[in-house]
Amino acid sequence: MHHRNVIVGLGLLGVVALFAAWKEAVRPVKGPHGSLELALLRSEGDLPVLFSTYFTTAGRCAGCHGHDPVGLASIDGQGRDVNVADDWRSTLMANSARDPFFKAKVSHEVLVNPGHQTAIENKCLSCHAPLGMHEERMLGNPPFTMAMLDTSIMGQDGVSCLSCHMQSESLAGSYFSGELQFDSARVYGPYADDQINPAIMQFFVNFTPGFGSHILNSKVCAGCHTLITETLDLEGNITGDKFVEQATYHEWKNSIYSSTEVNCNTCHMPRIQDPIILAADYAFLNPQTPFGLHHLAGANVHMLELMKANKSTLGIPATDAQFDSTIARTRHLLTQRSLDIDLDLVERTMDTAYYSVQLTNRAGHRFPSGYPSRRAFIEFVVLDTFGDTVFKSGRTDGTYEVEGHDEGYEPHYNIIRAGDEVQIYELVMGDVNGNVTTVLERAKDPIKDNRLVPLGFSMGHPSYDTTRIAGAALIDPDFNRDANGTEGSGSDIVRYHVPLNGESAALRAFVRVYYQPMPPLWNAEMFSAHSGPIDQFRDMLAASDGTPTLVASDSVLLGPLNVGAPVGDRIHVHPNPTSDGWVNLSAPQGERPLVISVHDARGALVRYRTEYHDTRCRIQLPEAAGIYYVLMRLGDADVLQRVVRTP
Repeated sequence: MHHRNVIVGLGLLGVVALFAAWKEAVRPVKGPHGSLELALLRSEGDLPVLFSTYFTTAGRCAGCHGHDPVGLASIDGQGRDVNVADDWRSTLMANSARDPFFKAKVSHEVLVNPGHQTAIENKCLSCHAPLGMHEERMLGNPPFTMAMLDTSIMGQDGVSCLSCHMQSESLAGSYFSGELQFDSARVYGPYADDQINPAIMQFFVNFTPGFGSHILNSKVCAGCHTLITETLDLEGNITGDKFVEQATYHEWKNSIYSSTEVNCNTCHMPRIQDPIILAADYAFLNPQTPFGLHHLAGANVHMLELMKANKSTLGIPATDAQFDSTIARTRHLLTQRSLDIDLDLVERTMDTAYYSVQLTNRAGHRFPSGYPSRRAFIEFVVLDTFGDTVFKSGRTDGTYEVEGHDEGYEPHYNIIRAGDEVQIYELVMGDVNGNVTTVLERAKDPIKDNRLVPLGFSMGHPSYDTTRIAGAALIDPDFNRDANGTEGSGSDIVRYHVPLNGESAALRAFVRVYYQPMPPLWNAEMFSAHSGPIDQFRDMLAASDGTPTLVASDSVLLGPLNVGAPVGDRIHVHPNPTSDGWVNLSAPQGERPLVISVHDARGALVRYRTEYHDTRCRIQLPEAAGIYYVLMRLGDADVLQRVVRTP
C-alpha cells in the first residue's frame, strides 16, 4: 500500500508539473480555437512542416509567426500584416534551393569536373540548402548532395528561419564559405531575454529563444556571403590556389559602414518602430519594438519574375501577390538605395562634345555584389534636336547582350570615344592560363574587377585580400578617389568624348545605368552543355523578359554650338542648390545676364519668373524639385548653367 501511495504521489506531482508548464506555455488566447486545437492547427498550412534532429522548417515557425487570423499579432500601426513567414516565402532566400539558375550552374560545374561532383554539390548546398546539408553533417552522415535535395523537405526550405536564428552567437562572423555553426536547441532574436516569454516556444517546439547580438549585425550573414573556393586546373586537378567567389560581408567590413550602425539588415530587413505582438493568439504578450521586416530584398528582379512565372513547376509555396510585393521591394531597393548618378557637360568644341558621368555607390558593399555573373553597365546616348542619334554606347540587342561587347570581356574605361566602348562593372574570372572562364571551380584570379566599391573602401584595409580591385580600374585616377586623389569615395567618373562630325545644333545627352544578373555571355558556356537542370533553366530564361533593370538615370541639354557652357565662370549662380526656387545671377564688370529660357532635365521648356535689379538678375524655378538648365546671354555669348532645386 505504501508503495502504491508513493507511485500515486509521484504521479500527482508529475501532473502538477505538467499543468504548470502548460499554464505558462498556453495561457488563455483570444480567438476561435482553444489551446489544444492551436497546438494541432499550427502544424498545418501550405508551408511544409517537418521536425528533424536539430532543425524545423519555416512552416512550423509560421504557426506562431505567420498570419494571425484574428489580426492581433504581426500587425503594424497602420493595420498592415507584417508577419515574417509571408514576407519571407517569396524571396530568393526562401527559394534558394529551388532557384533554377543555381541548379543549372551546379549541373554545369559537375559536367565540367565530374570527379568532384560530391564536393561541388555539398559546398553549394551548404548555403543554398543549409538546413538539409548541415543536418547531415551534424549527424555525421555522408555529404548532402543534389540527389538528396530532391527528396529533402528540410533542404528545399532554402535559407529558412533557423538558418540564421540558430547560428552560434559566439562563432558567427568567424566562419565563411558555408561552414555555418549552430547552437543546438537555441533560437536567437533581437530582443532581450527579459522582454520575451521563452516558455511558449520551449513548449511547442522545444527550442529556447533568447537575445543574440549577431542577429542585429552583419555577422549572421557572413557565413554564406563570403565564399572562397578551391581552384582546379583544366584537367580537374586541385592546384592549391583559392578564389574569392564572393565577399559581400568583407566588402561591408572594408567600408565606412562597418564602424557605424549600418548593417546588412539596415537595408535588407528595414526596422519599424511600431510595437508588434510577435506570436499569433497570444494577446497577453508584450509588443516588441523595433521590429525587423523580413523583406530580404536584394537586386535580382529578373529571377523573382522568372520564379513567379514558374512557381508551380518549381514547387514554390508563395502567391502571385506575395511575389509582387517582393519584386516591388527589390526594385525599390535597387533604384533608390544603390546608386547616385550625375551627368555633366564639360565642354563643346567644333568637333567634340565632352561629358562626364559620375557614379557613386550607396550600397554597403560593392555594386553589383555577390555571385560573379551579376553586372551593371552604362548606356550613354546623345540625340540631336530631331531625336536622331548622334552617339550611343551601352545599348542592348535583341538577346539582351550589350552591343559592341568585346570577345571575352569589355575592359574598364576612363574615357570612352567610340560606340563599341562600353563601361561594364563586373567581376571577370580567369583560369590557371589567364583565360576567361565562367566555371567557378576553374577560377584562379580575377582578370577584371571594377565593381563599384563602397564608401570608405581602402586598399590598405585588412579585408582587401578578399576584396581586391583588378584590371585597369587599378590605374584609373578617379576610381574610388576624390578630386584630391584620396581613396574611399566609392565612386567612378567616366568621360565621354563624343565626335560631332559637323553637328552644330542643340544636343540632349542621356545616361542610364542598368543591372543584369544573368547576362547572355555568362550563360553561353553553360548553355553549350545539356542536362535536365540546364535545359529547364534555358527554357525558363528564354520565356522570361530579360530586359536589364534600370537603376538610375540623368540627362543634360547642350545648346547650339555658340552656347558656351564652359564659360560658366563668367556668371555667378547662387544659391545652387536652391530650396525655395529663387536663384541669383550676377556677372563681373557690371554686366547683366539676360535669361533666354529655362529647361528641365529632359530639355523641355519650363515656366519661370524673372526679376532684374541694376546689374543683377534673379529667377524663380518651377515648384517641382529636380535639375534645371538656365540659358542666358552675356554680351554676345550664350551661357548654359545647371541649377538644382531641392524639395
